[in-house]
Amino acid sequence: MSGWLLILALLVLGGVLSTLGDRLGSRVGKARLSLFNLRPRKTAVLITVLTGSLISAVSLGLMLLVSERLRVGLFQLDQLERKLRDSRTDLTRSQAEIQRAQHATQRAEQGLNQAQQQLGKADQRALKLRSELRPLQQQRLKLERQRDLLSRDIAAKDADIRRNEAELARVNQRIASGAQELKRLETKLVDLRRGDVVISSGQPLATAKINLEKPSQATAVIEALLRQANLVAYQRVLPGQTANRQILLVPRSEITRLQGVITKGGSWVVSIISVANVLLGEKQVLAFPDVRPNRQVMRRGEVMASTLLEDDQRSPEQVRSRLNLLMAATFTRAQGQGSLADGVQFDAASFNRLGNELSARPPGQAVRLETVSVRDSDIADPITVELRWINGPATTTRSGPRP
Repeated sequence: MSGWLLILALLVLGGVLSTLGDRLGSRVGKARLSLFNLRPRKTAVLITVLTGSLISAVSLGLMLLVSERLRVGLFQLDQLERKLRDSRTDLTRSQAEIQRAQHATQRAEQGLNQAQQQLGKADQRALKLRSELRPLQQQRLKLERQRDLLSRDIAAKDADIRRNEAELARVNQRIASGAQELKRLETKLVDLRRGDVVISSGQPLATAKINLEKPSQATAVIEALLRQANLVAYQRVLPGQTANRQILLVPRSEITRLQGVITKGGSWVVSIISVANVLLGEKQVLAFPDVRPNRQVMRRGEVMASTLLEDDQRSPEQVRSRLNLLMAATFTRAQGQGSLADGVQFDAASFNRLGNELSARPPGQAVRLETVSVRDSDIADPITVELRWINGPATTTRSGPRP
């Protein structure tokens, strides 16, 4: 309902209720009625007051009934004012936040522009660095190749140093062996002045390769080896006599030690070695067993020794001396690697034929010779080699004992 209609209705209703109240008060006054023990006059006043109050109540009720805004304004005005104040506060806060957000957005946009500018500069810097890095990478690759070459050179030099050190150790060992051999020769010389030395100190009397299938075979194998060594000693010390007694003396403790070693299994090389020089006609030969694990000391095709025959060494004596020196170096090399062989085996006829060919070679021609193992050899196996003329005809010198 509109406001004008509401006002008109209130006026009409107020006039009607006023008229009714006035008439009711007049009738009560004329009738001289009394309420609540009041005088009639005061009763008429009370009726008039109640009628005015009723007019106000009806007017207010009618307004509240027909106007929702009035109801809200009358009963929810304070709450609405609080909400309004809160809304204005929130609005102010939101506006401030919006301003801050706008400022932040502007700063972000400025930062984005700066970042884009920095990114552009970084891209330019990256392109420049790539162009500068390319020659550096090439230089690094070059340096790495040089480093690898230097590493290989260093490794080769280290290998040469190790070979030289090994060769020096072998030379020192040969010198020590030569010194020991000199002492033995001096001892032999003294013994020779006293009589004939038929067995030298440290000389093996018998050597055997032992590989037991059962530990119980150890006693029989040792006894057979001792019998063989006793026979050899008998033939050298008492030649021409029948070997009808034991002249070889080996300590029982050494026999027990030998038996304990070979019963462990595996392949072993056992030698019965003379303890001292023995003269012709002596009645006893003192010896001891030497046992060592069997192993390969030479491979087929292994170069044992080499020598250079100069172009001016052409006479048969010079050639033979150089060949004998080569064979001696081969034997020394084999002994250094652990071989127990008595000497080097080769073909004497081929050896002599090669010597003649070397003596008859063209003038001004230097020749390199080398000895090569013709088979795989263990500790107790014989040393069999062939002699090769590098860049020349090859001559095999094997299948016979060294003269």
